[in-house]
Amino acid sequence: MTTHTFLKANALCLMLVALTACNDNDDHQPTKTERNNQSINILAFNDFHGNLEPPKRFIEADDPHDHSKTVQIPVGGVSYFADAIKKLRAQYPNNAVVSAGDLISASPLISSLFLDEPTIEAMNDIQIDFNAVGNHEFDRGTDELRRLQNGGCQQYTSTKPCQINPDFAGATFNFLAANVSMKADPNKTLFPAYKIKTYGGIPVAFFGLTLEATPSIVSAAGITDVDFHDEADTVNALIPELKKQGIEAIVVVVHEGVAPSTKFNKKTCDGLSGPLIDVLERLDPAVDVVVSGHTHQSYICDYATKNPQKPFLLTSAGQYGTIITNIQLELDGKTGDVIKKDASQVPVQSESYTSGTTTINLTDLYQKFSKTPSIEAILDKYRPAVATISARVVGSATGVINRNATESGESALGNLIADAQQAAALAASNHGSDFSLMNPGGVRADLLINSSNQITFGDVFSVQPFGNSLVTLSLTGKQIRELLEQQWSGANAATTRILQPSKELSYSYKKDSSATPRASNILISGQPLSDTQVYRVTVNNFIADGGDNFTILKEGKNPVGGGQDIDIFEKYVTQNSPLSAPTTDRIKLIP
Repeated sequence: MTTHTFLKANALCLMLVALTACNDNDDHQPTKTERNNQSINILAFNDFHGNLEPPKRFIEADDPHDHSKTVQIPVGGVSYFADAIKKLRAQYPNNAVVSAGDLISASPLISSLFLDEPTIEAMNDIQIDFNAVGNHEFDRGTDELRRLQNGGCQQYTSTKPCQINPDFAGATFNFLAANVSMKADPNKTLFPAYKIKTYGGIPVAFFGLTLEATPSIVSAAGITDVDFHDEADTVNALIPELKKQGIEAIVVVVHEGVAPSTKFNKKTCDGLSGPLIDVLERLDPAVDVVVSGHTHQSYICDYATKNPQKPFLLTSAGQYGTIITNIQLELDGKTGDVIKKDASQVPVQSESYTSGTTTINLTDLYQKFSKTPSIEAILDKYRPAVATISARVVGSATGVINRNATESGESALGNLIADAQQAAALAASNHGSDFSLMNPGGVRADLLINSSNQITFGDVFSVQPFGNSLVTLSLTGKQIRELLEQQWSGANAATTRILQPSKELSYSYKKDSSATPRASNILISGQPLSDTQVYRVTVNNFIADGGDNFTILKEGKNPVGGGQDIDIFEKYVTQNSPLSAPTTDRIKLIP
């Protein structure tokens, strides 16, 4: 059965489940009393990733007094984020605070070490309304995700839950997952499909969805009980039933996005590209607003300027709680529909910081926010527990080793991690390893150093926060060729994922995307790849399970497990300090 057929066949059942489980208020039904127009504000963010402390990032924005100049604004930190939300709520009392996914996981140590419980507690204190689950919500599996929603200390992961808070109660806000159904009962969704909020008697529906491609970018072992469905088909199938209930104002909060070509806070659709475009082109025009995420970009786009048949307001707020999108809507009292919509980006200006020799100072040109005492009280429970672990020096480097990709897609830090994993595989396995490959999405931050050129465990953890384990398996040379081609095919065609190779592997590939095959001159330890020879290849368990569309790895034979990636990387840093950035000449791009 196709996804579209599945949804059409089950739309009514899903709708009944959603309606009985999802309504915030009892007064969303149409009423005969006269309703006045309502102004409401949706305060949106996405891709928070447990960034509780200020992430030492800045936003480059226009100088409001001289648009030929820009200003750098230091942003982020949940304590300042909470103050920004509080002030915006006070200014706009008719509001909803929504997250477009990846609220948790791939997080800094202060959140990840405690299974992101601190992030849930902070968001409870802020009193956000909804979180549309993203792909990273599934990193530890559906059982652990349910625990974060419902609370409790039952152990679903290899790390002990409730280390600091033995009474962890779970999220007081709702996770939403309209396009994630249960395999055991396809009429039931993992979390509610949507929620309703009512303003002056006018109901507004908030859908929550993750990207359909989630199974290709999370571990298959953790999502065996659920299926993921097309985003547009899911929403479109439910809209007729919403309209029967008199609901005209519809907001879609989806963890999928685009890449813009515009500067911060510029309201334009010029240069948009990415997988969400296809979803928008098929989405029912009854939708009024699409709050998006996943690409970690900020944008505001009146999509009607791109396609008049699709009158959506499209927004995204970047990443890490550094921006809040203030979406302003006017609801018609007679029809209940949205008659005006606009949005602006609010930088969460927090505190000055120094990175290397550069100091980013606060500016009076944009609003400054303050620490929130109740949030600080939450963080102060966790800070002492993580401080000693994070500050432990594990090595040194001659400079910052970054994850910036070259034109060919290779990065110095990606190569360093692959070399570390290859060294560990050779030391641990009597089956040997010919080369290692690291997926770029698993390299989460630059490898930083302090003023003494030291690398701490906190720095290492920021780079490798997932706790994946290594797997060494056998592939033929022919399968290795197919694996390299998967970097540009299938789900990777729109967003190329170049695997980072250890120093034993080198090859060239053609820039022309229509070329077949694209990879050539494949060498392993200087010798040409042989299609019939069997090679041992080391990867992490995520891509070994077919993650990031590298399905050929699932065909690997004689797998031998290894240690956790964070432990392996830490050991390599210690044993090879002072580190220098590896060269990025293992992959060559052919014009």
